[in-house]
Amino acid sequence: MAKTVADVMTSHPATVEADQPVSVAASLMRDHDTGALIVNDKGRMKGIVTDRDITVRVVADERGPDTPVREACSASVEAIGPDTSIEQAVRLMRTHAVRRLPVVEDGRAVGVVSLGDLAVERDPSSALADISAAEGNR
Repeated sequence: MAKTVADVMTSHPATVEADQPVSVAASLMRDHDTGALIVNDKGRMKGIVTDRDITVRVVADERGPDTPVREACSASVEAIGPDTSIEQAVRLMRTHAVRRLPVVEDGRAVGVVSLGDLAVERDPSSALADISAAEGNR
């Protein structure tokens, strides 16, 4: 059974630079089949942007596809290290009501752990684990 986030995280997360337009972020989400990207500023993690962020902070506010990612992302993000325990990751997700936690070493994202990753690990027979483990769900 996995003990640390490194055991269950998605390595090499998809990233976007903060100054790129949200249209680039949306294309990257499509191409990587993911709903979230790590936002970097010169290679250093500065936040996370989700498909929901783009919908709520850009589309709903009638802003254009050239809006910089930095204006759509969540910059205040809880991040964890790869040696963080699974239990601590679950507690942080509950406390901060988030579905994903960037995994960071030396200021650089090395992975992402999601609610689905933890569901597959902790309760593989749950509906969330079944959905998360299905091909094409990231």
